[in-house]
Amino acid sequence: MERRYILLVAPMAFALVNWLPNDVSAEDLQEAKVTQVVQDVKVVPSGAAARPVAVNETVRQGNAVQTGTQSRSELTFRDETITRLGEKTIYNIGGGRTIELGSGQFLLYVPKKAGGAQVKMGPVTAAITGTTVFGNVYPNGIVEFMVLEGSACLHLASGQSLQVMGGQMVVYDPIYRRLEDPVYVDLQQQLSSPLVRDFRPLPSAGLINEEIQSQHQVAAPNVYLVQAFRAAGAASIETATPDQFMAAFSSLLVRYPPSQRPTLVAGAVRARPDLADRIQAAARKVQPVRMGYYGKDAKDYKEYKDYKGKEIAAPCPTNYFPPPYIITPLTPQVNSPEKP
Repeated sequence: MERRYILLVAPMAFALVNWLPNDVSAEDLQEAKVTQVVQDVKVVPSGAAARPVAVNETVRQGNAVQTGTQSRSELTFRDETITRLGEKTIYNIGGGRTIELGSGQFLLYVPKKAGGAQVKMGPVTAAITGTTVFGNVYPNGIVEFMVLEGSACLHLASGQSLQVMGGQMVVYDPIYRRLEDPVYVDLQQQLSSPLVRDFRPLPSAGLINEEIQSQHQVAAPNVYLVQAFRAAGAASIETATPDQFMAAFSSLLVRYPPSQRPTLVAGAVRARPDLADRIQAAARKVQPVRMGYYGKDAKDYKEYKDYKGKEIAAPCPTNYFPPPYIITPLTPQVNSPEKP
């Protein structure tokens, strides 16, 4: 019995350490079928010259897909994960459940229960499960990452990590070597992107529309928030002192159901962007993040339980911001004392 227990536990421990759900799902991202080609799209086999790729062709691990000017492509993996590539993009198919964007723009949809994926964008690694995201790696090293629905966790080798929610975008600054604060973007405007407009409807289109509706609710006046500020002694949200604002917001936050808290938080940040850090910190204290999945309702939580333990996306328990990167002058300062 003891030997059987060791044989059973050892592979599980190895899988958890490597963030891989199991051998079967680990192979799901090792090959993909090309499901759409627009103009100049090529496959670059390992150790061979680039050649045009055709629809329904299978591209395997170790190969790269490259798009030319005004060109796009779509790859569909065995677990129904979808990757769409914009123009002038290099996309490498890696091993396990890791995919790499060398440069350019991509859209990635990972279905729920698929086991999640890691996306490497230069120094930035995104861990996602059941999510639709945009990514863009510029030649100057800037990385943009946006979540259309669901959530994701960004990591840097320096240790910085950021949780990115639906409707938010994060930019990596290569000069300061850090991820900037998440900002909200207009999701409705993102639907006009060629990676959405010129392809078949995404399986997550309904979830993206829900996020858009949530943004509309955020833009609308929150009657309960206004009442809470008046109770705290503030004439309005704009004129409330930071302490008044946080007291009113915190009193309302604990009474809100978990499914509606993201909308409340987004509305508060929109009203007082100067207090965004304190607002998000207060929200994290009352809404702990579930391991690997951030559901919205009872149905989502059931799906979370169904594949708990299979995901590879590391959670973001707290957002960590390292000290600012200081650029050392290349030449001595004018007023610096001379060495003896």
